[in-house]
Amino acid sequence: MSLSLGMQKTILYFVLGLVMTSCATIKNVSNKQVNQVLDDWHDAAARADYETYFSLMTQNAVFIGTDATENWSRTEFEAFSKPYFDRGKAWSFTPLERNIYTKNGITYFDELLETQMGICRGSGVLFVENNQLKIAHYVLSIAVPNENVKSLTQLKKDWDQQYISKLKN
Repeated sequence: MSLSLGMQKTILYFVLGLVMTSCATIKNVSNKQVNQVLDDWHDAAARADYETYFSLMTQNAVFIGTDATENWSRTEFEAFSKPYFDRGKAWSFTPLERNIYTKNGITYFDELLETQMGICRGSGVLFVENNQLKIAHYVLSIAVPNENVKSLTQLKKDWDQQYISKLKN
């Protein structure tokens, strides 16, 4: 069965309209919306609200933790995190400073956080999924003052060498 030229044009205009609407939504993300998503996400972890925490991440989100082995899909991160949430307290990250950028329809950010590990830096990318702004990619790192890098490097030297060897093989 073939569609008439008029029907084909109608379908094409409909699809283009959907794409343009989606792009407009992404380009009009406000800093207030970004702050709300990130603040709600951190708050959900502090309250051990597993459902809310993961509902604020895209289905194909990636979480990169402070350990070199922590590069997780959302599913892997959910499995890792579940025992912490089940205990009634996951982690508490309090934003100290946040920078938000939106360019060419992409929203990304970096933030300094007060955590149980001291000051950490989080950075990531947000996308609109199902008309909701969500975290698509998050990277957490421990902020190390430059004057402490040499001693930290020495502390982790053996582990790093073993892991480098593993990755190269």
